[in-house]
Amino acid sequence: MAYDSVFKAGLFAGQTIMVTGGGSGIGRCTAHELAALGAHVVLVGRKLEKLENTCAEIIHDGGQASFQVCDIREEDAVKAMVKAVVSERGQIHHLVNNAGGQFPAPLIGINQKGFETVVRTNLVGGFLVAKEVFMQSMSKHGGSIVNMLADMWGGMPGMGHSGAARAGMENFTKTAAYEWGHAGVRVNAVAPGWVASSGMDTYPDAMKNMIRSLKDHVPLQRIGTEAEIASAIVFLLTPGANFISGNTVRIDGAASQGTRAWTLAKAKNSESYNGFHRAYLPDVLKEQE
Repeated sequence: MAYDSVFKAGLFAGQTIMVTGGGSGIGRCTAHELAALGAHVVLVGRKLEKLENTCAEIIHDGGQASFQVCDIREEDAVKAMVKAVVSERGQIHHLVNNAGGQFPAPLIGINQKGFETVVRTNLVGGFLVAKEVFMQSMSKHGGSIVNMLADMWGGMPGMGHSGAARAGMENFTKTAAYEWGHAGVRVNAVAPGWVASSGMDTYPDAMKNMIRSLKDHVPLQRIGTEAEIASAIVFLLTPGANFISGNTVRIDGAASQGTRAWTLAKAKNSESYNGFHRAYLPDVLKEQE
């Protein structure tokens, strides 16, 4: 089997695309789709095993991939990592700034270290990677960047550290789009809602029932697939998006709209798209079936 992308074959042939957090979840899925469309994908992350596994999957499926182990929260490490990629590949055509992470806790349960750690991962790290990719490659050749956000418009109760970081990343996206546009660099973001991804299995047992009920709060009354996020990311990298910059695409089935005062009608006619041939359902959702 191969990735069943909605985009034309060979769309990114000859291009190098960096995907941070490419070893798992949405990053892994996006890397597979980009490789299936002809790109050489450079996977970036902290955990060697995950990067090796995803790289091996892509190569087994006939794609091109390599990886760089890097803690994106460390400026010197990011500079060295981007330099190594540019030295090896010559140019970074696109960046999927996907890496991130958080843990569930109310604000009063988050200490300074925990807050700063999440902000460094979800905001500072993304800034460092985007800046170095721009400085070392895109300022000369142009390119496009897609940053990763989340549904944080109504606040993020239970994950206030992540919400603050993601809101900062949205503003960074707008600023970078304006400042770097002269070099032919587009900067956009995607904001996924609730998605069936491996990250769901990292949360404690106490959250399982809440995770299973998420679909009931979405007007489409289902949660998204990794492939539905990946396809939006891919579109923002294509020539078809060449006049789109400084924007955020919400991919949440309209869950971020409306009010709880409105009762959702029973949904129909909404089917998920899942072109990812290596996707698997999180264990927490398997128990629902």
